[in-house]
Amino acid sequence: MKRIFLFLALCLCSCVSASAQDFHFEDMTASVECLPRINLIVDISQVNKETLTKAEVEIKNFALPDNMVERYHCSIKYRGASSIGYSKKSFALKIEDEQGEKMDANLLGLRLENNWVLDAMAVDRLRMRNRVCFDIWNEISKTPYETDFENRNGTVGKFVEVFINGDYHGLYCLTDKIDRKLLGLKKYKENKGGTNTVRGILYKGVSWGVSSGLLGYDDEANVDDVVWNEFELVYPDDIPSIDTWKPLMDLIDFCSASTPNMEFENNYIAWFYKENLVDFVAFSQLLDVNDNLYKNNFLSTPNIESGHRWLLSPWDMDMSLGGNFDGDYKDETTWLERYIYCAPFNRLYKNNVEGFADDVWERIVDLATSLLTVEKMDERLEAYVSLFM
Repeated sequence: MKRIFLFLALCLCSCVSASAQDFHFEDMTASVECLPRINLIVDISQVNKETLTKAEVEIKNFALPDNMVERYHCSIKYRGASSIGYSKKSFALKIEDEQGEKMDANLLGLRLENNWVLDAMAVDRLRMRNRVCFDIWNEISKTPYETDFENRNGTVGKFVEVFINGDYHGLYCLTDKIDRKLLGLKKYKENKGGTNTVRGILYKGVSWGVSSGLLGYDDEANVDDVVWNEFELVYPDDIPSIDTWKPLMDLIDFCSASTPNMEFENNYIAWFYKENLVDFVAFSQLLDVNDNLYKNNFLSTPNIESGHRWLLSPWDMDMSLGGNFDGDYKDETTWLERYIYCAPFNRLYKNNVEGFADDVWERIVDLATSLLTVEKMDERLEAYVSLFM
């Protein structure tokens, strides 16, 4: 544990010292073998959050023969909400072919994909909270149906050192995204006459509010936009309409107070996967994940034509393990009653429907005495500290 605090001190100091030194991609690549290195070749003055900017990316992967450098065309933009205000910004990176069309690439052996995230971790002073939480979530939670990615329900990622036009820019984490392909969601069908049949759906909570608690919504909100109430339509984001938002309306209607308790208790299992809900509550409580319900959460269903059961997948867990929104340490214990203020937990947990609260407690005890003991958590943190050192 002492090494973790030493690493934290080095992180805080390196923000100044690294920028003052003359680190270059080619020189460091030739002399030091450690973390993979990514060099973005781009007019950085043109990069913004709203539009993509053409670029090239060089990836030095020490796991490949002769430490090969992979080169790709790409487009990039800044990503994030409050984090966009930091000087060290995260990037969305889309791999392209020579004609500028999207192209899949298996970056650092993570998976074949064209859409990637370079997470700056600017808020997290330990630079590992999000990755540690996802590593654990991937062990705890699986999709309850088969996918092409071993039922994975979270991102995978590797830590890298990022350069911009050859100049050192800092420690990042390259990750894939929670998307249609990862979760095995069916593509929508394009019909004759210009209509579409919506099948797989993926929403993301983007802010706090009544809607993001699945308790109600403003029915005058624009259904022809990719953002409706406190949710973003992640897929199919190219056809926002009443057809793509109606399934979320139906879910909120079912979870709202207009549904009598008996009807809710008899039918909730047709709308959610109980094991997924139990895992999420136990995981969030044990790791004190604070900013993720339903903001910074994904809701997905693989095919709305054959059923409307929704799966939870977390996102952006910087506010975990004692981390606060501004990077400071949050010296508080987990807020155990957090989940009684949003659906479906407000009834499942509070009323112990079908032993839901008992199942959560059993899962917490199981995880706290196996996967998440103090010793095993120390091992996880020490492994990343050793990698960074």
